[in-house]
Amino acid sequence: MLLIKTNRDTLLKPLQTVTGIVERRQTLPILSNVLIRQNAEKTSFLTTDLEIQIKTIATLDLLPKQDFSLTVSAKKLQDILRSLSADAEVTLTRQDDHLYVKSGKSAFNLQILPAEDFPEVAEEAESEDAITLKQKELKDLLHHVQFAVAQQDIRYYLNGLLLLTDNKQFISVGTDGHRLAYIAAALDKAQKKQEVILPRKAVYELSKLLEDSEEPVTIEYFQNKVRFSFSGIVLTSKVIDGKFPDYNRVIPTRNNKQFEISRQTFLQALQRVSILSNQSEKFRGVRLIVSENNLRIVCKNNEQEEAEEELEINYGEEAVDISLNITYLLDLLNNIDSETVQCAFENANSSVLITIPGNDAFKYIVMPMRI
Repeated sequence: MLLIKTNRDTLLKPLQTVTGIVERRQTLPILSNVLIRQNAEKTSFLTTDLEIQIKTIATLDLLPKQDFSLTVSAKKLQDILRSLSADAEVTLTRQDDHLYVKSGKSAFNLQILPAEDFPEVAEEAESEDAITLKQKELKDLLHHVQFAVAQQDIRYYLNGLLLLTDNKQFISVGTDGHRLAYIAAALDKAQKKQEVILPRKAVYELSKLLEDSEEPVTIEYFQNKVRFSFSGIVLTSKVIDGKFPDYNRVIPTRNNKQFEISRQTFLQALQRVSILSNQSEKFRGVRLIVSENNLRIVCKNNEQEEAEEELEINYGEEAVDISLNITYLLDLLNNIDSETVQCAFENANSSVLITIPGNDAFKYIVMPMRI
């Protein structure tokens, strides 16, 4: 039975939208599949890993007017379509429990699994609350903090990003317990307080799918999940059940010693000295020795090798010698695009507060370490 006859890109684009959360090897084989469903001349593509679900709607030209639903390996179908030329015509034909993909003289035979066995996340009609942002605003909020989110921490609530709606602010916070990134955006009108911890995998997928545009994204809150709707895509994610740390207690208020520095200059100096840091260690230390109009950056390793950089800065306070994780500094400087950054500290044992001059909405806090 002929199901679809169209060009390659018309099929590939919606498929690529949903395959990011799919793992090739799953405990449940059907979770490696994409659910393709057609009705009313619209075709939906849906994937899930039981925690996150992504659905997109495509209007495919040259489709026969018939309803069907099936599941097939998402990655295999994607790889097949990618291997074809961009203007190739593709036909999908179903025969028993197999899907035949043909294009020119190329032919592929894929196994399909019953659509009724696919574990779709139940759609809830009524949300507890909803807000709308511009896509580029949410993309920016995620981009500025997601690198600080923990990976596989036993404190499970750190493995996600805090999204907080509070009055006329939408706040995004990521932390791994050693550093914290915070950014806020202004809302058009006051909203009731909502607080969710979004898993890092959902954050990563959202960052990929959101466009840098003025187009809207609607965020809907439910009892234990959150739904993002934008550009014909609906991403639904379970939220992490836990209490996120009080970020206000972490943000320093007495860091009165400070200097500004070119982001690019600082980044390049850190990249050079990091060559001789202990690359195999998770916590790679760097010393920042701040004195009058001078910043020395020093890295040593276990072989007693040393790298040093000196930069000129505008600084007139007492000298401070502070040690930080160089990876945390590189993560920040690689993920923001400001011309300059401001570093503020109280003493050698206090956390460093890094901000963007002229931008009160963003804060990055790094705890000191012992080398």
